Amino acid sequence: MLNEVAKIVRGLSADAVEKANSGHPGLPLGCAEIGALLYGEVLNDDPNSPDWINRDRFVLSAGHGSMLQYSLLYLSGYDLSLDDLKAFRQVNSKTPGHPEFGHTAGVEATTGPLGQGFANAVGMAIAERVMAEKFNTEKHQVINHYTYTLMGDGCMMEGITSEAASLAGHLGLGKLIAIYDDNKISIAGSTDLAFTESVGDRYKAYGWHVIENVDGHDIEAVREAIENGQQENEKPTLIVARTHIGFGAPTKQGTADVHGAPLGEEDLIGLKKKIGLPLDKSFYVSEEVKDFFDRRRKEKSETYNRWRQVFDEWKRENPDRHEELQVMIHRNTPKEVHDFLDEFGKDGSINDATRASSGKVLSEIAKHLPFIIGGSADLEPSTKTYLKEFGEIQRNHYEGKNIRFGVREHGMAAIGNGLALYGGFRPFVSTFLVFSDYMRPSIRLSALMGVPVIYVFTHDSIYVGEDGPTHQPVEHLEALRIIPNLKVLRPADAEEVALSWKEALVRTSGPTAIILTRQGAPGIQGKAGVKQFSKGGYFIIENDNPDVNLIASGSEVQLAIEVKKRLDEKSIASNIISVPDRPSLEDQSAKYLEQLFGDDKGRHVLIEAGIGHGWYRLLSKDALHFTIENYGLSGPGKDVANELGLDPVKIAATIIKEIGKE
Repeated sequence: MLNEVAKIVRGLSADAVEKANSGHPGLPLGCAEIGALLYGEVLNDDPNSPDWINRDRFVLSAGHGSMLQYSLLYLSGYDLSLDDLKAFRQVNSKTPGHPEFGHTAGVEATTGPLGQGFANAVGMAIAERVMAEKFNTEKHQVINHYTYTLMGDGCMMEGITSEAASLAGHLGLGKLIAIYDDNKISIAGSTDLAFTESVGDRYKAYGWHVIENVDGHDIEAVREAIENGQQENEKPTLIVARTHIGFGAPTKQGTADVHGAPLGEEDLIGLKKKIGLPLDKSFYVSEEVKDFFDRRRKEKSETYNRWRQVFDEWKRENPDRHEELQVMIHRNTPKEVHDFLDEFGKDGSINDATRASSGKVLSEIAKHLPFIIGGSADLEPSTKTYLKEFGEIQRNHYEGKNIRFGVREHGMAAIGNGLALYGGFRPFVSTFLVFSDYMRPSIRLSALMGVPVIYVFTHDSIYVGEDGPTHQPVEHLEALRIIPNLKVLRPADAEEVALSWKEALVRTSGPTAIILTRQGAPGIQGKAGVKQFSKGGYFIIENDNPDVNLIASGSEVQLAIEVKKRLDEKSIASNIISVPDRPSLEDQSAKYLEQLFGDDKGRHVLIEAGIGHGWYRLLSKDALHFTIENYGLSGPGKDVANELGLDPVKIAATIIKEIGKE
C-alpha cells in the first residue's frame, strides 16, 4: 500500500508543479517512498490535534521539495484540500513555494534556506529531551516522541548543518533522526563538481549513529533503517538514503534539469505511464489510498486518545507539574516578574554596563519563568547570560536552563528557533553584536515565522575599544532595525534594560534583540517620560522652549547628558530624547511624533555610535548628525570615541557654532 501512496504523491506533486509552471519536482519524485513511509506509518501525530505536544515533529529541511509535504499533509487529513494543492505557489494559497510555519497546518518550520530546517530540528530534539526530563515520571511518559528531518545535498553543504550536527552529537540527542536524500545532484549538476567528501564519516566523527547505503526507493529498507535509528538512544541517527532525483521521469530522472522546473508535458505523460497513473486525470487520488488514510486517521486519533488518558491521570497525580506545564505552554509571566522589571534600576543608582544589568535581570526572571532557556556562542562570561542558579544541558543531563552552544553563532540562532517552534520555551541566544552577521539568516527566519526568540547582543559599538574595528559594530544596529518584525531595543541604563526585557517577555508575535554595552552606563535619574518607553522613544529631559533637541540611544544618551551640561553653560536650552526602539517610535501616531520632534522642539541633533542613514524618517533635513560612518579604531574605547567625534566638548562646540550662539 505504501508504494501505492508513493505513486499518488508523485502524481500530485508533478501535477501541482506543472499547473503552477513553477516549483521543484525532483525531490518529491525522488523521496516519495520515504514520505509515504513517514506519513503512512512512522509519524506519531494526529491531524485532528495538530498542536498535540507529544506529536512527532517532521521538518522538511530541503524545503524546495514542499509539494512532497503538501501532498502527504492533504492525504493524511490535515487542513489542506485538493484545491489547495491546485493553487500551489499562488498568492494567498495554503501551499506556498516553500513550507511556511503558521501558514499551513502540519508544517513545523519555515524552510527553504538550506540547512535551517535541520538546525531547527536539532532545537526541537533538545526541547523534547528537556520537557521529558522535566515532566515525565516513572509511571507516566507524557513527553516521549521523535524529531525527524529530511535533508538534501544542499543542506549537507551548508555550514549551519555542520554547526548544528556537531552540537547534536555532543548532546547525544537519541530522539533525532535525520534522513539524507543522497541523490548526488544539485542545481548546477552532479555533486562531484564540488562535494565529494564522505558524509557518513563526517557524521560519525560528530558522534552520530550513521546508517549508510540505504535504498531510498525500497520502503522495507527505509523502514528497517528508521527502526534501527529508533533503537539507538545515545546518539542522533543519520540515514543516508540513496535516491534518484526526479524518479520516474523518462528523460529527466537523475539530472539537474528536474531539480527546479516543471517536467513538461512529455515527461509528465511519460511519468504517469511508467508508474500507472491515469493520463486523463490530473491530481488523481485512488480510492484505496483514500481508504488507507481514512483508517490511518482513525488509528492516529485512537493513539492520541490513549495518550490523553495517560496525560489526564498524570495531571491528577502531579498537579504542580501540570500547572508548570501550562505556564510553559502559554508562556505566562507572573505579576512579581513585571513588578521586579518595573522597579529595577528605577532610582538611577545602578551604574553597571548594560550587559551586566541585563545579566542580573535575566538571572532573576529565570527563577520565576520555567520557559526561559538558552545560552551563548562561547561568550557567557562576556555577555552575562549564564544562569548560575541552574544546571547545564549536557549529554544525558537535560534538566538545566543553560545551553553551551560553542562557537556556532549561525547554528545557535536556528536551534533557538527550533526551541521556540517546539512550544513551551522562550529561548535566548547571545553573542557580540558584531557577530550578528553570522546569524542573520536565522534571525530573519525568526522574524518571518513570528517566533519569540530573544537575542542578547553585547559589545554594541566602537566603545568596545582595544579589540579594534573587527570587533566594533558600526552598521549592525541599523542592519537589525531594518528586518521586518524584529524588535530591536538599545537601552541606555539599568532601568531601560529591565524595561527592554519586559518588552521582550510580553512579545509573542516575533523575536526581540536587546543591544547592550560593554562599558559602564551610569544610571539616569528622573526620566521625564519613561512611562512612554514602550512607544520606542521618550523625553529624558524636556524644556518648554528648547533651542536644541538631543536625540540618542543606548550609551549615547549619557553622552547627550554631558553635551547638555555644556550647552546649559552657554544658556542654550535643550531636550534629551532617548530612543531605545526607533522602528516602534516611527510607527507611533503623528501627534506623538510631533510632541517629540515638532518644529517647536529646536534643532535636531542625533548622537549615535553607528551609521545614521535610517534616521531620516524622524529628523528634519537640517539635523546635525554625530554618528559613525566608517570603521572604528583600536585603542581604549573612550579615546576611540573622541577620535571619531563622539566627544561632548566637540559636539557641544559644533552645536553652538551651528545655531549661531558662539
